[in-house]
This record gives sequence, structure tokens and C-alpha cells, in this order.
Amino acid sequence: MLPPDLRSAEAEALVAIQAALAAGAKGLWSVELRFEGLRLLPVALRLQAALAPTVAGLRLLCADAGATALAQRDAPEAASQIASLRDQMRLQQADGGSEGVLLLLAPSPSDYEEVEQVCALHRGAVVLLNGNLEDAAVGIGSVARQRRKGFLSGWQSAYALIPTGDGALKRACPGAWELYRRDPDGFRFVSQFDHKPDAEEQALALAGGAGLGLGGNLKVMDAFIEGLRN
Repeated sequence: MLPPDLRSAEAEALVAIQAALAAGAKGLWSVELRFEGLRLLPVALRLQAALAPTVAGLRLLCADAGATALAQRDAPEAASQIASLRDQMRLQQADGGSEGVLLLLAPSPSDYEEVEQVCALHRGAVVLLNGNLEDAAVGIGSVARQRRKGFLSGWQSAYALIPTGDGALKRACPGAWELYRRDPDGFRFVSQFDHKPDAEEQALALAGGAGLGLGGNLKVMDAFIEGLRN
């Protein structure tokens, strides 16, 4: 079932992240809440606060100094556990690496090199929150493209809630990917996959499940997105 609001989605994400971290001390995990208008920093700070009591060495990393200062201002009690990617790189260079769990807040393609370097020198798990590291224009040479492709392929999904044109995708570790169809009265479960389905797989599943009545009625997507914005 899809969560009815943002806080419910955050609660699901928290449980999924904990399950992912329990799977091993080291790993690259992604969390995706792909909604326009979502204020991501409050979500990240709430996840950090919820994880901190049980996750040793947790640090929230922002893309730059400005975002770091804003996060530290909004969560002064956790300011010492909030840093920028460059701060983390300097720490790693001084200490020969880093331990614990890193929560990366929405790095963009321009942050790719720093994210790759931070992950290479980190001996614990990394959780990427709404990251966007892919950029076809970066790395013109074949070696650079292959290296980038190899790094990006190493990430596993801990939690995902992604609206699509016809419905929504959801994944909560350790469960399967789930596809939901958007109907006039809400969303209904259509199918599940052992991998993230591409657009063609989604279309085939939706076409095959057009007559199914599985799942429960939920709020329409417009109402859900409005809840995410508040």
C-alpha cells in the first residue's frame, strides 16, 4: 500500500533504511522521494534525528557550504554532525578515511567527483537522499564513462516513492518494487518486480492489469503532493 502522507512515507523510509544498514556495515543505498515542491531539508533533518540514537557516527553531508550553514541553522542541536562534502573530504584526507554512516543530501551532477571520492574513502555505509548524479554530458572519454557507470551501478535502493504518469512506484527494503495504477478513486496495486521496472515494463504491467481491482483506495496524487509540500 502507498503511504497516505509525507510523515507516513518518512516512517516507511526510516524502517527501510534501518533494514538496509542491518544488511551490512558497508553499502551504497539510495532513498528517493521524487515529488515536485518537496522541501527536502526538513525531511533529511528528521531522518537524521530519527537515525542518530541507533546509528553510530551518523553525519549529514550537504553539497556546499551554503546548504550546510542552512542545515546547521535549522538543527543547531545536530550542527556538529552536519558538514559539506568538502568538509568530509578534508576530514578523510587528515584521518586516512572515515567511519560511520553518511547521509548525503541531494547532490547534483556537478557534485559527482566529490561524492565518488567521499564514498571511496568511507569505510561505512552511505545513504543518498534524492541524489541526481547522472549527467550524459560529463566524462566524454570512454574510460570516464565506464568509471562513472560502474560507480552509479553500485547503488541499491533502500526506499523509493516515485510518481509516474499513470501511477506510482514504491520500494521499501528488503521488499520488492511495487507498481500502482492511478484510478479516478485512488491507487491500486498492479504488480511487483525484483528490480526497478523501466518505462516499457511498467506500461506492459499496467496494460495487463487494467481490469484488476487489487489494493485499497488511497488519496489522489494531487492531495498527496499537497501534503508533501506542507
